Amino acid sequence: MLLGANGSGKSTLLKLIANLLQPTSGSIVINGSVGFVFQNPDHQLVMPTVGADIAFSLGHRPLSHALLQERVQAVLQAVDLDGFQRRPIYALSGGQKQRVAIAGELAREREILLLDEPTALLDREYQLDLVSLVRRLVDEQGITALWVTHRLQELDYADGALLLDRGKIIDQGNPRRLRQQLEATYA
Repeated sequence: MLLGANGSGKSTLLKLIANLLQPTSGSIVINGSVGFVFQNPDHQLVMPTVGADIAFSLGHRPLSHALLQERVQAVLQAVDLDGFQRRPIYALSGGQKQRVAIAGELAREREILLLDEPTALLDREYQLDLVSLVRRLVDEQGITALWVTHRLQELDYADGALLLDRGKIIDQGNPRRLRQQLEATYA
């Protein structure tokens, strides 16, 4: 997970890794295909229904209709939205929309999933559900997830963490240690 105060460079770093921004110096080398999940899923969901949106993300691939439907169904199951294929996007909760955005990236078989504060717009009760889902996807599907957050409790689901300040890494390592350090600092 990437942590830091507002303006510390977390989202900028994620966008650089995703090649949404170009570095002014240096270079970034990524070993794997990258998918990006925005803080607000309304910025990336473009089709009227869940199934259509996920299928749209696969538009560049020459898949038969049956294989396309199979892929859509598989990723919906992976994000706990089985049976949502015909559901209108507008009728979804914020957490469900985030799951659809994640499913779209999974359908594209991304090896690295970059998530820019995906719990920021969710009710408290659904925040850790989404974190837990991503943790499960990492464990079961072998993807790498890099997550930007302000919420220290989300560190409990991370394998490692980086603390940024003004665009620089000021600490890194064990998420539990960083959580304890930050909680003591801001207590």
